[in-house]
Amino acid sequence: MISVSRDLDVRRAHARDASGLEYVADVVARPADHDEVCELLREATATRTAVTPAGAQSSTTGASIVDHGMLVSLRALDRNVDIDHAQRTVRVDAGVLIADVRRAAEHEGLLFTPDPTSEEESTVGGAIACNASGARSLRYGATGPHVRALTVVLANGDVRELRRPMLEKNTVGYPITHDPVEWFIGSEGTLGVIVAAELALHPLPQQVLGLAIPFVREADALAFVVAARRDARVHPRCLEYFDGLAFAIARDAATDASWAPDAHALVYVEETGADEARDDELPLDVWLELADAHAACTADIRVYDSASALASARRLRHAIPATMNERGARYRAQGGRKVSTDWAVPYPRLHEALTRARAIATAHGVAQAVAYGHAGNGHPHQNFIAHDAAELHRIEAVVESTLREVIAMGGTVAAEHGIGKLKRRWLPMQASALQLGMMRAIKHELDPLGLLAPGNVL
Repeated sequence: MISVSRDLDVRRAHARDASGLEYVADVVARPADHDEVCELLREATATRTAVTPAGAQSSTTGASIVDHGMLVSLRALDRNVDIDHAQRTVRVDAGVLIADVRRAAEHEGLLFTPDPTSEEESTVGGAIACNASGARSLRYGATGPHVRALTVVLANGDVRELRRPMLEKNTVGYPITHDPVEWFIGSEGTLGVIVAAELALHPLPQQVLGLAIPFVREADALAFVVAARRDARVHPRCLEYFDGLAFAIARDAATDASWAPDAHALVYVEETGADEARDDELPLDVWLELADAHAACTADIRVYDSASALASARRLRHAIPATMNERGARYRAQGGRKVSTDWAVPYPRLHEALTRARAIATAHGVAQAVAYGHAGNGHPHQNFIAHDAAELHRIEAVVESTLREVIAMGGTVAAEHGIGKLKRRWLPMQASALQLGMMRAIKHELDPLGLLAPGNVL
């Protein structure tokens, strides 16, 4: 018997994600296996019921909540994590947490590279559905390139087993049809329900060196990031940025208010060497040279060179979104919330983009956002706190004006969290009418009744 509930408490328990929105579905279904997902979708098609799939509901865009129809929670699909050491792959159900995949891989001496900050609260299915990335995407890329195969349930309940082609050459038909796996990566539940995946694994790096490098000036910190990207002597797997407000949160998390008291920016680096499979000497001296050349607070640089130390550095990074989520939640009753962006520009232009974004906030009378994130990819997060509905409206105007500047710089309105419901209004800034038409055509072919994830993307 499939667990299906109309109980208000159950529906409210699935009505929030990390976006700050609250949408209560008409019914919540909690399938226990793939067959139950198929049965639910067949019934939904017969009754013309909208279906929104959800994992651990860590979406920052409202993609995993809905105010009508059925919300299908896939969290119970979390029992299978099967590693093939010889092939360096893992077969996993969609409801398994990213962190559990990472731990299982590490137990086998392997590395699962996607590392969203919310890895302890995000599922494999959700990471694929929004093509999540993280700090290490600088070296390894986002989730998508590591997906080898998918099991997908279509809107009518049919199951499709999809595998990436291994061909090096192919000219059969339109290129968009060559790899159906690509259709579902980043589709945010709108084209099908991902119930399982086969993912690529990598050898664990022989060694990892973490460096937290403070700077007095933001301009110097971001010039350092550009120099590190261009210097062939270093091989970072992440280049993470904390502005002054974000660094203050990190200091609190480290319970060390005396750390680099004059610094107003921080760059966190992880170096793994040119060949991660080899135990070569890591270029610490080059990193220190680059830091000194860009006016870093060299006396306050912190080194993380063990598994436990690297884990503590990761906790400092995670403290920022966690703190901002807590701050935003305090103002829901007043119509406020956290407002989070994930725009990106070509990385050499990040300082220019942040400077312009801050000027726009000042012009609108809005308090400056906490800015942090993946500077090596030109991809920061700006987190604003709206204390009430009026301030929320002003902040959204700031975000829209910022996105227009970002697009003019050759950037994107969404680099890793997808579009969901919150960013749908801004999609036409970047996607042309022709591109939107192609998206609608694919949606119509795979979900002709428009039942899947209503309100997401289109």
